Amino acid sequence: MRIDPLSAALHRGAGEHGPLILMYHSVQQGASVPTWTWAVSLRRFLSQLDFLAAEGYATPTMAELIATPTRRGRTAVITFDDGYADNLAACEALEKRGMRATWFIVAGSLASSPSWPADGRPAGRILNQHELRQMQAAGMEIGSHSMHHHRLPALADEQLAGDLRESRELLEEVTGRPVSSFAYPYGAWDARCAKAVKTAGYGAACTTRTGWALKDGDPYQLRRLTITNADTTSSFARKLVFGSHDVAWGDVGRYAFRRLGLAK
Repeated sequence: MRIDPLSAALHRGAGEHGPLILMYHSVQQGASVPTWTWAVSLRRFLSQLDFLAAEGYATPTMAELIATPTRRGRTAVITFDDGYADNLAACEALEKRGMRATWFIVAGSLASSPSWPADGRPAGRILNQHELRQMQAAGMEIGSHSMHHHRLPALADEQLAGDLRESRELLEEVTGRPVSSFAYPYGAWDARCAKAVKTAGYGAACTTRTGWALKDGDPYQLRRLTITNADTTSSFARKLVFGSHDVAWGDVGRYAFRRLGLAK
């Protein structure tokens, strides 16, 4: 776990603004940097987990966060979108460290290749029913990422309601537990979608807007920080400090100038 001294110094002030939610997708074996933006190497993922553990972060599930939104101390909710089978190694690493996470699964693609258009993602299938039950038994939460990974604002009311209901019911049938958390596919949502998610029986929904998780005071507008193939442990630490994706050194410098009142 390598981190530069300045990032380490900056991170000493982390945790003052409330919980963060981290968003992952694919976790690929090895140490090489994946070509897909939304994938991380297993080596970097392990380093990020070890950093969270060393810095005293709690890693509750989504359901636990919503149940205790005023929790104090450093908190990072770890989430995975889609449900790629390569996430099994991530689940094993979390369990080994006594950490938990929430998986948002595209229910209509269980045990098969993703049904939505590819955008350069790695080949492979979505997790199957047995694997989801094993993950849940290890303390992980299973949430929904819709039935078919459509852009929800484009769906008619009846289709939207059906997708949200069917995905929750299918995942509850698979896991035998209530499914209370949701993540909007592509981060696409509007007020109508948020209302439909609530009506479908979910207690919370994640967007892809950046910032502190509970900044908007609405459980159906939760914010997340995306972890990408470019994130080192140092940039990861800076994201935790600033609650932002804009953590290149130029961004950090501009932030410091603003704090000092020197920005024009």
